[in-house]
Amino acid sequence: MSKIRSDAKIEAQRLEELKKYEYMAYEQGYQYIAGVDEVGRGPLAGPVAAAAVILPRQFCLAGVNDSKALSEKKRQSLVGKIKQEALAWSVAVLSPGYIDRENILNATREAMRMAINALRPAPDYLLIDAVKIADIKINQLPIIKGDALSISIACASIIAKVERDEMMKVYDSLYPNYGFARHKGYATREHMLALQQYGPCPIHRRSFEPIKSNWGGCYGHQLHLFE
Repeated sequence: MSKIRSDAKIEAQRLEELKKYEYMAYEQGYQYIAGVDEVGRGPLAGPVAAAAVILPRQFCLAGVNDSKALSEKKRQSLVGKIKQEALAWSVAVLSPGYIDRENILNATREAMRMAINALRPAPDYLLIDAVKIADIKINQLPIIKGDALSISIACASIIAKVERDEMMKVYDSLYPNYGFARHKGYATREHMLALQQYGPCPIHRRSFEPIKSNWGGCYGHQLHLFE
């Protein structure tokens, strides 16, 4: 067997393993299984985004994985194909102001709820990365590290990541002093030095440390810097 055929076989087996939660749901009689994930809980700036996606039963796209395990170029190459083949997909975004007012966990859950409610056809089962969403009348399964264990959640993670990254590039053009296009609002050394020099801009989260302590704001959320 050639190396190319061997690699393709290994990838096909990996993708089949990623479908185990979807197969379990199909066996229970569910038809429209949505994977749900978020991106942007940890940054000091920018929105939180959540995506939901319903894939066809026979979906198979080489390279799909947890978005954090993929390069930006790879995510960009996959996202269009995922959207094209999906039965339905949606993205919901909530602002830094909403995050400061409601806290990041509540904002994350609300963005997920909004993304789920926007799907047509509506899902009858949810596979969610780590989080359980209250007040939604759809059976759901939270999966720890689900973006690396479920193909539906992995695809949702790619969509959410690409959508949020594109927004941060736009913000970079509006607020060019901070390097948002590079670090996407996370607490890198470059970002922290820019904050020290320029202070926060309108898309910084005033409830996150060290912004809260140094520049004011309400509601508490501790962030460990340079993670």
